[in-house]
Amino acid sequence: MTTTLTKGAPPRARRRHPYRAALATARGRTGLALVGLVVLAGLLAPLLAGHGPTDQSGLALAPPGTPGHPLGTDDLGRDLLARLLHGIRADLGIIVVAVPLGAVLGCLLALAAAAHPIADTVVQRTFDLILAFPGLILALAVTAVLGPGRLPVILVVALAEIPVFGRLLRTGILVQRGREYVTAARVGGTSGGRILTRHILPNAADPLVVQIAVSLTVAVFIEGAMSFLGVGVRPPEPTLGAVLSQSMPYLAQAPHFAAGPLVTVTVLVLGISLTAEALNREIRR
Repeated sequence: MTTTLTKGAPPRARRRHPYRAALATARGRTGLALVGLVVLAGLLAPLLAGHGPTDQSGLALAPPGTPGHPLGTDDLGRDLLARLLHGIRADLGIIVVAVPLGAVLGCLLALAAAAHPIADTVVQRTFDLILAFPGLILALAVTAVLGPGRLPVILVVALAEIPVFGRLLRTGILVQRGREYVTAARVGGTSGGRILTRHILPNAADPLVVQIAVSLTVAVFIEGAMSFLGVGVRPPEPTLGAVLSQSMPYLAQAPHFAAGPLVTVTVLVLGISLTAEALNREIRR
């Protein structure tokens, strides 16, 4: 049996989805591996940590390799491995709530802005008002009202991301509205709502995926900065920023105290950055 092919028409290779193609690159695989390593450590914190994050012993500032304390202990004799793992868990719990919350609110405001010129003006001024506050001032203002804790950190991160996602989606909608396929759909009698949901938004959404990865990196730094300044999660609950802040007076005496959170933040940020760059390169092709 012979197979006939249409002359001059080579077989058409299906192109992989850009997200899959991006994550299949060396940069994407490396980024996912680094992020996955940190996330897995946080999720398995209760199993991997041999002690509770607030359990104290009589070994203050014990060096790494001390029996029962692979990374040593802090100034209060608490196991640094346990505090590091539970700190990762706490940070992940904050950023995976705060960043999507900011993204959803920003996108909703962008959709409202796209509905009417007056709404667009109001939304743009709202974004300007949020951006007028430096991150530190915003953090201090929220903490002054609510006090330190998880909720203020989540709100600060979400507020900081609202104008980022809102402006990005608003720009994407404006760009796509001028494309020929939108004009053709409008001439063909397609309703404005259907054009927005079936044509404009799918084509404007790709930059948002990249921005989510970038915003996760920003959220790590915001949480770390707030905990470092003492306006983040309440002690003795560990976060990476809190552990790093507690280590500052002992850098010369016990440098291992700060090594764990510094290395962890570096690995997490590097992994997220590599993943975001891989997505951005593939989407821009």
